[in-house]
Amino acid sequence: MRPQSTLKARSHGLRFPTERPLVMGIVNINDDSFSGDGTLDPVGALTIAERMLNEGADIIDIGAESARTNRKAISVEEEIRRLIPFLEAFPELAAGTAKASSERSQLTPPLLSINTWRSEVIEAALPVGGDLINDISGLPDGRNAELCAHHGAALLIMHTVGLPKIPHLHQRWENVIDAMDGFFEEKIALAVASGLSEEHLVIDPGIDFAKQKDDNLAIYRHMDRFHRFGRPILLPVSRKTVIGDVLGISNPAERDAGTVACVVRGARFGAQIIRVHHVAAAVQTLQMMSAVAS
Repeated sequence: MRPQSTLKARSHGLRFPTERPLVMGIVNINDDSFSGDGTLDPVGALTIAERMLNEGADIIDIGAESARTNRKAISVEEEIRRLIPFLEAFPELAAGTAKASSERSQLTPPLLSINTWRSEVIEAALPVGGDLINDISGLPDGRNAELCAHHGAALLIMHTVGLPKIPHLHQRWENVIDAMDGFFEEKIALAVASGLSEEHLVIDPGIDFAKQKDDNLAIYRHMDRFHRFGRPILLPVSRKTVIGDVLGISNPAERDAGTVACVVRGARFGAQIIRVHHVAAAVQTLQMMSAVAS
């Protein structure tokens, strides 16, 4: 199940299916990442990104604020302050790693994704750099789509309810797949009405966001339903709570084996982008899947 689609992200023009799903590596410029792998040192964040690119990451997803709901939100000014040095330095880093990673990655140069949902941050960041805005807010209005349209950047629309940084532990769905189907139809129309073409959109089922264990498992079983929208699907599988719930593992850093299982499931059901902390494991898993299938 490898549906065809095109994604435009500034100077990049991607045609799916690629040889195998693209791998997005997670880099956190913060000190409260749920997985314990964040850093407030811009140089340290660039070093992590360099390692991920050398391991075969096609996309780097840089975020300055944790999505954890048990942590207070940082200010807009602080989020911008953390992001800008990384955005300024990334093009040189990407150019320097392109040759070394070319046998493992599929995009040269790699894409840079900015993980933020606040329009003030997007407005400050996109003039400096970034190809994709990874917006976890569920697109409550058209402002972020307008900003992406102005700069030619791609926009990820993630399924959720309510604003980020607020827990939604009591959300219950009669049928989460039906709800997501209506959500994506509505939000894609909103983005297009805000001036952004469908070719600039990625959709994300939002594993663990306003969902319980059975909701998340249903997404893995029925993700192929969302191919009807003709947009690339990003699947954020890495170290998720649902893995901990199923395997009884409380420490996110110990959930990589479960993550690999989710990578395999996602790839088989047509996810075009896989978002992970452990890039080498994901790349090697996808390479092996490709080898045994050919």
